Amino acid sequence: MGKPKVLSLGSPSWAGEAFLQNFNNTCDIHVVQPSDRNGTVQAIADARKSNGPFDAVLILMGNGAYERFDQELLGPLVPELKVVGSVNAGYSEFDLDWFNANKIFVTNTIDAVAEPTADIAIFLMLAALRDTSRLEMEIRNGGWRGGTKAPLLDPNGKTLGIIGMGKIGRHVARKANAFGMDVQYYNRKPLSTEMEENLSAKYCSTIEELLKSSDVISLNCPLTSETRGLIGADEFAMMKDGVILVNTARGAVIDENAFIQALESGKVARAGLDVFDGEPKVNDYFRKSTRCVVQPHMGSWTDVAWRNAYQEAMNNVTSVFTLGKAISPVNSF
Repeated sequence: MGKPKVLSLGSPSWAGEAFLQNFNNTCDIHVVQPSDRNGTVQAIADARKSNGPFDAVLILMGNGAYERFDQELLGPLVPELKVVGSVNAGYSEFDLDWFNANKIFVTNTIDAVAEPTADIAIFLMLAALRDTSRLEMEIRNGGWRGGTKAPLLDPNGKTLGIIGMGKIGRHVARKANAFGMDVQYYNRKPLSTEMEENLSAKYCSTIEELLKSSDVISLNCPLTSETRGLIGADEFAMMKDGVILVNTARGAVIDENAFIQALESGKVARAGLDVFDGEPKVNDYFRKSTRCVVQPHMGSWTDVAWRNAYQEAMNNVTSVFTLGKAISPVNSF
């Protein structure tokens, strides 16, 4: 029996030459260059005809132009397809019902993108506290300090509320400690006492408790049916006046209309955003408002993160074929 065949959507070169050589000892890899949705659908179908069948697919960085991952995109690879290894931490873009029905493992990265995503969350928090969007616009337009009278906000002594205490949330907590913040969190279940002590983090048994008592709120939860629209008008009403909100999770975790109203009313003083509902299309309000520090969902786009994410995704693929199970599956069947 020959080696499993892997279809890579984009070049896997970020994994490193030595790593790729080892990977090729286990699997045969075929690369297609994705483009937009229609172009990628066609490229996958053509690859199946000319070089298939394929046992695995690698989803690499820059996949927003052609997602969603579903029957339309990957259907031509069934029934041989066994595993899809993604470099992403999130998996809301995958039609898991379809993958389960076809007994295809979907895997994500757990470690690779966690710390750089936490880094961007801390950056966005500090930028929002210091009102940098407004002040940068002022100086670029020839002004100076923008008429600022009161001092800007310092993280020291502020209460940071983290919603979602997975690996990213835990990195955020650890980094926030360095700024003298009081960390609390809401999660489906509390961390161990030892981990809470190591992170100097206090568990909130309800999201309401966290929302009412946090000066800064960081969203770090995955997008699921339970977390879609998690923060809406009722939740904004519970927050402190002038709260700072940071979102590096997924845009759809927040009700966009309620969010804009909260920003306009001052309930949310400022926001730091790396994700948006409907991205890459972004509501013009967030593009133009100096109340928002914005980034184009690139929290994990660092050289180290890419190398680690590519290796982690590829290790998931080889694990399925050598051990019969994935390292970090997001589905089961």
